[in-house]
Amino acid sequence: MRGKTVLVTGSTGGIGKETARALAARGARVVLVGRDRRRADAAARELGAGGAAVSALTADLSRLAGLRALAAEMSARHDRVDVLVNNLGGMTASRALTGDGVETTFATNVLAPYALTCLLLPLLRAAPAARVVNLTGGIRGGPVDPSNLEAEKRFLGWTFSQYNHAKTALMAMSRRFAARLADDAVTVNVAYPGHAHTPGNQAMTAAALPYAYRPLAPVLRFLGPRLLNDLAKPARSSVYLAASPDMEGVTGVYVDARAERAPWPAAVRDESVCDAVWDRCERHSRLTP
Repeated sequence: MRGKTVLVTGSTGGIGKETARALAARGARVVLVGRDRRRADAAARELGAGGAAVSALTADLSRLAGLRALAAEMSARHDRVDVLVNNLGGMTASRALTGDGVETTFATNVLAPYALTCLLLPLLRAAPAARVVNLTGGIRGGPVDPSNLEAEKRFLGWTFSQYNHAKTALMAMSRRFAARLADDAVTVNVAYPGHAHTPGNQAMTAAALPYAYRPLAPVLRFLGPRLLNDLAKPARSSVYLAASPDMEGVTGVYVDARAERAPWPAAVRDESVCDAVWDRCERHSRLTP
């Protein structure tokens, strides 16, 4: 990874920060991305304390304007991007729209990685063999309802539903993106990190859970810091896709929390689902690779 430029979104804490730490330790020039300037700068100082080349940018990636500003800043500072890790994820307790009029869960987990990859394609194509790594999450797989991509019919809740729904849609988008870039020297793969006691999970309220699971919230808060606090472990799947020589030139692959190849869920193999997710991303972003 020495000499390579890596951009990691959602990297001021949690799995993204540990992914950035591991790639910086391998010699990469790592650019962190967060929404809060103070946190981003503090994370860059921490990860760069041993002499690693780590810098930070701030942007609101739930908004298309923020994505465009980030891409413009990267273009001004760097002549190429060797690895883009779309680690950012997010969840809400109820349906809400961004300033662009996009449902927030879909905007953060699906549209943002789609649009940022499109916007950074010139820099990715400038690298000899660029990699895009998208992180899924929640409960792996599950059905995707093309008519409810943005909770148009009903908001389904947290991990077991709307968040998982969006993360599976992300996988469908990623599989289609890999196919669209099959003739490029740019690969697109998906990592599943497993469960971890991340800042996002720590901030989750009981109201974000479906009613049947809300009594479990105190149990999750008690067990999380004790059983799921090693964030280097869930980062290994994204680090593997970003850095392993075994993944050179390999695209359209999904790896599990052990960094082993896994089959795509049935919904992701459904071309009608891929079409619906891709069309929605194109329509909202007005971008296409």
